[in-house]
Amino acid sequence: MIIRNCAGGVVFSGTKVFLLRNDKSEWVLPKGVIREKRKAAEVALERVRVEAGVQAEILHTAGDTSYEFYSQTRRQPVCNRITWFVMRALSEEYRIAFEQGFIDGDWYPVEKALEMITYSQDRSIVRIAFDIYQSIVSSEQSVAGEPTAGTQA
Repeated sequence: MIIRNCAGGVVFSGTKVFLLRNDKSEWVLPKGVIREKRKAAEVALERVRVEAGVQAEILHTAGDTSYEFYSQTRRQPVCNRITWFVMRALSEEYRIAFEQGFIDGDWYPVEKALEMITYSQDRSIVRIAFDIYQSIVSSEQSVAGEPTAGTQA
């Protein structure tokens, strides 16, 4: 079995998350294989930028997932281990990398995205990442003296 270490980003803008639809019509998150001793965070940011055209910053780690599949071209099983990062978009501008096999993508409200995402592991990581994201944003607002959700100004 081939084991590949990968990294990806769960990118938020407010209460929206960015999803991509691949050429199998699966709704997925941007991710890629870590090559040449690169850092996971660097690869995750690059995949978000290359696959989705989104400029983002990493706020925190979100966790790890893994899945196995049979590679027809390699004629053997492959295990992808993915380290996920919680990211905040610097803007909502995006550009789908059609040349990399993506056929659609956009910002979706988290609740709608959870219904759209193809794989249960991806849904779980989005839930976890959104909780982390909301906690970070809430604490930033508290430090800045801004009212947080559920409080009055």
